[in-house]
Amino acid sequence: MTLPPNNTNSATNVHEARNALGKRLRELRHQAGLTGKQLAESLAWPPSKVSKLENGRQTPTDDDIHGWTQVTGTTDEAEALLASLHTLEVQHAEWQRQFKTGLSAHQNEIADLDARTKFFRAFEATVIPGLLQTPEYARARFAQGIAMFRAPNDINEAVRARAQRQEMLYRPDKRFHFILTEAALRFRLASPEVTLGQLDRLVSLSALPNVKLGIIGFETHYVVAPWHGFWILDHDRVVVETYSAELNLAQPQEVELYGQVFEQLAAVASYGRAARAIITGVIDDLAPDATEDGS
Repeated sequence: MTLPPNNTNSATNVHEARNALGKRLRELRHQAGLTGKQLAESLAWPPSKVSKLENGRQTPTDDDIHGWTQVTGTTDEAEALLASLHTLEVQHAEWQRQFKTGLSAHQNEIADLDARTKFFRAFEATVIPGLLQTPEYARARFAQGIAMFRAPNDINEAVRARAQRQEMLYRPDKRFHFILTEAALRFRLASPEVTLGQLDRLVSLSALPNVKLGIIGFETHYVVAPWHGFWILDHDRVVVETYSAELNLAQPQEVELYGQVFEQLAAVASYGRAARAIITGVIDDLAPDATEDGS
């Protein structure tokens, strides 16, 4: 079984949902006998905004929906349109919008989802998962997010929120299965000193009774290619992070597909003493660089 190099199916679903919403908005405008220019003028919008919304090139806000239905005399349609919009937002949550008020708010939102989830399965090909990160490693990751999205600098609050989320690793009613590639251990996403501390933490966390940590070494022959990281929450939702957005997939066939991919990745991963041997091997390779930087 192979997975295509991009999440085509999920991206298509999001695109189709946005197009369907735009098509319905266009129908309401036509029924009201309004041109795009007239609608834009009524709402004090630039004319291009109407075209972007109707053609699925821009996602409307709640206020956009309310304004559109008021001008077109179709306020009875607002509730259905808002339901479609919110479903789309859950499926495709753009980082730019989520981080508008800072990074810590998103961590708190994730915490609400964490509370409802009993079984976490995560695969990461390039980065250490947030639930396993040290504060220093998390700080480096958040700093990149702030720089990329020009978000408010609330790193201290975000790190604190992530640390609070990690407390559930010690709860016996929750189970965790993490699979990391050796590349995720070696990528220089933080300083050598910070990375060494992070690797040491992985060794410690691998001993927790409800945490299963698998490492896929460089020499491993893959059955399915590690195109991107993803999380499976219970058997209900898959979360995929891209550069621009967080995709939340809830269609049964997609959840089943990712479950199958996870099982194939788990089958070639090393666990226990073998996994820790890979981690300590990376530590040994990295230690001289940390000493040089320290001196």
